[in-house]
Amino acid sequence: MKITVIGGGGVRSMFLSKSIANRAKELNITELVFMDNDSEKLNIYGKMAKEVAKMLAPQMNFSLTEDSVEAIKNADYVITTIRAGGDTMRCRDERIALDLGYLGQETTGAAGFSFAMRSIPALAKYCEIVKKYAKPTCKVFNFTNPAGVVSQTLRDMGYDFTFGICDAPSGMVRSFEEFLDLPLGSTQSYCYGLNHLSFFNEIIYDGENIVPKLIESDSAYKKTDLRYFNKEDLLKKQFIPNEYLYYFYEPQKSVQNILNAHETRGEQIERINREMTRALKGIDIERDFEKALKIFEHYYGLRENSYMASETGEKRDKIYKFDIYSEDDGGYAGVALGIIDALENNSGKPFIACVPNKNKAMDFLYETDTVEISCKIENGEAVPIAPRVVSEENKVLISAVKEYEQLSSRAIRLRDKAAAAEALAVHPLVNNREAAEKLVTAYGELNKNYFGEWI
Repeated sequence: MKITVIGGGGVRSMFLSKSIANRAKELNITELVFMDNDSEKLNIYGKMAKEVAKMLAPQMNFSLTEDSVEAIKNADYVITTIRAGGDTMRCRDERIALDLGYLGQETTGAAGFSFAMRSIPALAKYCEIVKKYAKPTCKVFNFTNPAGVVSQTLRDMGYDFTFGICDAPSGMVRSFEEFLDLPLGSTQSYCYGLNHLSFFNEIIYDGENIVPKLIESDSAYKKTDLRYFNKEDLLKKQFIPNEYLYYFYEPQKSVQNILNAHETRGEQIERINREMTRALKGIDIERDFEKALKIFEHYYGLRENSYMASETGEKRDKIYKFDIYSEDDGGYAGVALGIIDALENNSGKPFIACVPNKNKAMDFLYETDTVEISCKIENGEAVPIAPRVVSEENKVLISAVKEYEQLSSRAIRLRDKAAAAEALAVHPLVNNREAAEKLVTAYGELNKNYFGEWI
């Protein structure tokens, strides 16, 4: 089996490499290719990923390339994790929204629309290469943000071999397993909603739903990703929201916190990544991997502990270590590998992904709507598992954001400026026609070189 990673020079490349290498024998992965069009990053982070793979799966053929056709040729599966425009454009996306008083978060906020204007044209080109050069059965797992809008639009464009994947749900569940001292991967979670707008009614361990236990635990709000929420609210709701729901529950507070911090998340990431790349640039990765790894751990620890800190005021305080040989859930690679396992081996294990709402699993949405939901494989297709119950409150919010995603898909596919303005006007975190039109104009100007002109 050949797996190709598009965006293999990213900072998180070692995580991908570790996860795939750990399951190489089990899934018969014989070839792994990391492709990136940024030669500097590929020669740093791609090479670090290669060293990890060499330690864990020396029998696997691992290569680095800047040639997308060569990378994708005869691939069985492709993982896309790209950032068109880099960290600098992310910062500009965020500041344009913040200057108008709106959340500039790159997926749930207005900035997500701008990011999608760059992501979708780039991904469509790779999907065309997949159609032409990969194996006919090739599936594409997209980790490129904003995954909700991207997944909907790629499906609307006819790329029905694509799945949206995200490590936020699995990361949250992992934090609960660690908190309760449960074996990693020992729970089965049932999730429904949209990307970065999903909910857990059930997380099952040994036949018991542990959601009520987590909600009632005071310690869970200090030691897990419940730290972003209010206990009294969750006791009433009786479900666990994805961490990104914080932005919808506390929009004014999150904007004010960012403004008070004087640095957006994008600006944090750009600064940390720039300093890390500069520190790693002069190191011979193959000869002095241990030194490179220590530098990486320092800077990546800064990233991890500052995650959502500016927006929420809640900071993590873990000492970060990248342990090559430790067990983990595989992050977003783990999500992709879980789907591969289900497809290749009919494992029957459920997984969470962005897929069409087949059989109207969420009965208030259309079948063609992409949703983030627990799924199983039946006859080679991902079939969503219908949630037992969806509160009216959640139906309203999911429906509103789904309308935004549908309009965004139309706007980006057709370069329809009116649809773009309508999309942002109905977005719950904008909800203002005049501001939406200003944002669309500004983002259109910003993204000309990636998107072209509005029609």
